[in-house]
Amino acid sequence: MPVERSPDRVPMLQRILLVLTVLLIAIGAGTASVWYPLHSQTGIGSVTIGGWTVFPNIGTPQADPYSKARIAREGVLSLGRAEGLTFIAERDSAGNLLRRDCGYKVEGSVPPARFWTLFAADPSLAALEAGSSGPSATHSQEIMRRPDNSFSIAFGPRPGPGNWVPVTGTGTMTFLLTLYDTPIEARSGMDDIELPKVLRTVCND
Repeated sequence: MPVERSPDRVPMLQRILLVLTVLLIAIGAGTASVWYPLHSQTGIGSVTIGGWTVFPNIGTPQADPYSKARIAREGVLSLGRAEGLTFIAERDSAGNLLRRDCGYKVEGSVPPARFWTLFAADPSLAALEAGSSGPSATHSQEIMRRPDNSFSIAFGPRPGPGNWVPVTGTGTMTFLLTLYDTPIEARSGMDDIELPKVLRTVCND
């Protein structure tokens, strides 16, 4: 004989499945809304200038909750406004993600600063190591400049004349440009500043 189902049992199961589905969607959306600001180099609290992004308030009491959580997650020592600013580039001037197996030129000039550093990093912002050459980095006191004080710095696996910083390996990377003791202190004062361009030269496709 066929087994008869209680008329109330099917609606009850449907309600349980509906509640579980809603909870899963809520948990997933909530997790994504927190994960993205903590891992993305754009968004809440950021200012974008050309292909570079900066979080001007990240080391100040005015930092938003996501910026504070970012510092805690990455375990880094953030700079205060009076100390400096760090600009991050994840893409070249054409909008392509930066790759370690490609060659790039960082060309132009930087805003006034007592000292600045430029290095290649992995997606977690840890400096890349170029084998025995040490970190893939340079700074304002060791580069050659043009007569107008601008510069061109090559990054990549192939050595070249002039300023060259070795980068090895595969995968994506970022550039970090840190200005120390710079007069650029307020977010409103960043609209008209110029930063160097990141131009891709060749890739090992």
